Amino acid sequence: MAIRVKSRSGETVEQMMRRFKKLCEKEGLIKDIRRKEFYEKPSERRRRAARKSLNRRLATTGEFFTRKEEK
Repeated sequence: MAIRVKSRSGETVEQMMRRFKKLCEKEGLIKDIRRKEFYEKPSERRRRAARKSLNRRLATTGEFFTRKEEK
């Protein structure tokens, strides 16, 4: 997964770096590097995926943002 950025005519280094950064974000490279920075046990990975799924489900039903009333 090589990301290459060729300079365009009249393009500054800052503009080229900005294009490179956008390409990296689009490919998900930064997120992938941060995720693989430390070892994550398979059980932790499953737990994180289940928690993400639960949050997504609660957000779609609207329960995530409502607070339960105390009696």
